Amino acid sequence: MTAMQTVTTTKSETRKTQTRVATHRVCSVLVLAVSLAAAQKTIPASAKKDTSVYAELAKAPKKAVARPNPLENDPDAAVAGGKLFELHCAECHGDMAEGGRRAPSLLAEPVQQATPGTLFWILTNGVVRRGMPVWSKLPEPERWQIVRYLKSLVPAGHSLDDGRKSPDAADMYPTPPRSSWEPAPQ
Repeated sequence: MTAMQTVTTTKSETRKTQTRVATHRVCSVLVLAVSLAAAQKTIPASAKKDTSVYAELAKAPKKAVARPNPLENDPDAAVAGGKLFELHCAECHGDMAEGGRRAPSLLAEPVQQATPGTLFWILTNGVVRRGMPVWSKLPEPERWQIVRYLKSLVPAGHSLDDGRKSPDAADMYPTPPRSSWEPAPQ
C-alpha cells in the first residue's frame, strides 16, 4: 500500500467512526427524550408540584398541624397579635392582611382554613424561597398572638357577626388606572 492509499484509508475510517459516534449520540438523545416524555405522562396529578403561593401550608408536619394555639381563648391575644402584625407583617402582607406585591393575602381561604399549628409552623420557619423571613427568634407567645390575630380576621366576602358582609378585596382595592407605558387593550 502506498502512503497516499494509507492516508485515504485512514480518512475514510475516521469519517466512518465520526458518523457512527454521531448516530449513536442522536439515538441516545432520542431514547432519553422518549423516556422523559413517557415518565411525564405517568406522574400522577397529586405528585406534580403545586406552584400556588399557599402550597407551603400543605408542607407543615402532622405534629405541627395538630398543635393547638395556647392563646386561643385569650381575648387580648388577638389585639396584641394585631399590633405585632402591624410591626412585623403589614409591610409585605398589607395593613389589612389583604396581600400585595410582596406577599399573598392572609384573608384567602387556604390561610383561614389552615390550623393554628400550621400558621405557627409557617411563621416559625418562614418561606425563604418566596421572601418570607424566618420568625423563630420572635418569642413563641408573640408568634401565637399573631396566629390568634390572623384567625380573628374575616375573609373577604364572608359574613360578619352583625350580618353585614365584609368587602371583597376588589371592592377595597379597585384596579389602578393603566399607566401610560401599558399598551391599550385591543
